Amino acid sequence: MMSINLSEKRQLLLADYCQFLLAGIQNFTQTHFADHSDNYSHDQLNRLLNTQRIPARERWRSVRNDIEFDEDGYLLFDDTVISKPYAKEIQPVRRQWSGSEKRVIQGIGLVTCVYVNPKTHRYWIIDYRIYDYDREGKTKLQHLEDMLRVVLNNGL
Repeated sequence: MMSINLSEKRQLLLADYCQFLLAGIQNFTQTHFADHSDNYSHDQLNRLLNTQRIPARERWRSVRNDIEFDEDGYLLFDDTVISKPYAKEIQPVRRQWSGSEKRVIQGIGLVTCVYVNPKTHRYWIIDYRIYDYDREGKTKLQHLEDMLRVVLNNGL
């Protein structure tokens, strides 16, 4: 459970949404989350995501005590593109290759770092970065290097 400076209800919402993102197959929208949640609305999630910024060190601090480490555990780095075919004004939206779509699509690039415990089949989001080359000038591999550096500096 994340222990970021949020009310308990907002912490639960954030934890539920993170699990939704991890378990999701294709539809990662806030609307889809709300449609499948008995406890939260799209507006509640939208307000939380628009007002809460969580830096990498805070994410690590909030999850490190929850991780079930194992000698066979490993870090998994992955990149994905969140499809945004109708977005025209969202800054990080750009045309990029989507492995799942097997073509170039318009979307937001996301690079994630996840710790995986293969014995329990559980995983924990350690860090993530929005891929926005036009504004930051960083490649996906540079984001991966940054996340790995943070993980090593934090003693994982």
